[in-house]
Amino acid sequence: MQGIQRVLWLGLVALLVNGCSDSPTSSDSLEEAAHKQQAAVMQSLEAMVQIESGSDDREGVARMADYVESRLRTLGASVTRIKSTTGSADIIKGTLSGEGKLRVMLIAHTDTVYAKGILKTEPLHRDGNRLYGPGIADDKGGVAVILHTLAILKAQGWNNYDRITVLFNPDEEVGSAGSGEVIAREGAEQDVVLSFEPSPAKAVAGAEGVLLGAAGTAQAFLTVEGRAAHAGSAPEQGRNALLELAYQLLQTEKVADDMKDAQLNWTTAEAGSKRNQIPAHAQAGGDVRIFSEEAGQRLLKALQKTVSESKQVADTTTRVRLEPGRPPYVAGPKGEALAHKAQAIYKELDNRKLLLIPHTFGGTDAGYAGRSGKPAVLESLGLAGWGYHARNEYIEIDSIVPRLYLASRLLIELGKDYSEAR
Repeated sequence: MQGIQRVLWLGLVALLVNGCSDSPTSSDSLEEAAHKQQAAVMQSLEAMVQIESGSDDREGVARMADYVESRLRTLGASVTRIKSTTGSADIIKGTLSGEGKLRVMLIAHTDTVYAKGILKTEPLHRDGNRLYGPGIADDKGGVAVILHTLAILKAQGWNNYDRITVLFNPDEEVGSAGSGEVIAREGAEQDVVLSFEPSPAKAVAGAEGVLLGAAGTAQAFLTVEGRAAHAGSAPEQGRNALLELAYQLLQTEKVADDMKDAQLNWTTAEAGSKRNQIPAHAQAGGDVRIFSEEAGQRLLKALQKTVSESKQVADTTTRVRLEPGRPPYVAGPKGEALAHKAQAIYKELDNRKLLLIPHTFGGTDAGYAGRSGKPAVLESLGLAGWGYHARNEYIEIDSIVPRLYLASRLLIELGKDYSEAR
């Protein structure tokens, strides 16, 4: 965005941030402040959802980068733009300095899975307790919780921390290839990392929650080499790689079914380019989810064993390989301690229940953030919602106040803990 358009855009952001009459004041209790922020959170969600920001929409994710940069500056943060290693929009890093001991990082992502133009068929709208919009839960709700939690704490005058780092990346939905190492590096410098992916909606899970484990990701490749030949006059001289690939896909389809810590789904395939030629090369790609490096090695060995046991087309060669992606997230004892602290905080809200979700096969940048083993990491502090990556994604409006309260109180308590420990 250039010139006057950028000035007008940043002015609109400032109006949204500062123009709400329900802004918290230093005299509010945290719960009162969270209630006063609800309308402003919904304004922020509406503004962000109107910015279509699919991972491959360079203009959209760039607009989201401008948006969160402006919001962070309004909160008093110093902001650095970090270039993505894959050429996507910039990673936005905000830093706040305090007078305590806690070093904490708050992370969320600004990209979505939706194609450009999605708002024409799935416009932002409200239906009772649900606010619908593409990416509203995953993860613009998480971005909103971070921004408005910091607004509440600023109004409270809270500064019992050494450094708060906020990291917004533009490529989570495509594996964070351009930002993962940045997240890992920044995470290794923290005491605590709080990740703001959404919590499952109460309509689905019965209560809001936090997540204790998520699978790492990898990509499987099944490659077959055969022999080309004329499909009309001499097909018998060929060795059809496509047919052998189809056979091996069926042979390996359920190879991970008995593995509780691994999952495989074949999702892509390609072979041949000419109708009248027996294909000499064929390849399939698969989505892999694993909870440990050992699980990945075990899956690879099982695949290799299966394809070596039989073949449909003679004189073909089949190979399997795994390419690692995002590391798994395991809360471990430190993360679990954070989760129990979060449960205690939720009970302050009329004994409200908070679920501790053991694990999911979905991936998360919390895996990168905790890769060093140094920080305590807790996931799914964003808004409660459902329909991620599907039609009619939504957040539950009545999750806004408790999630703001949780994030605010958790940071305050962590500030006390680390001040006393050092």
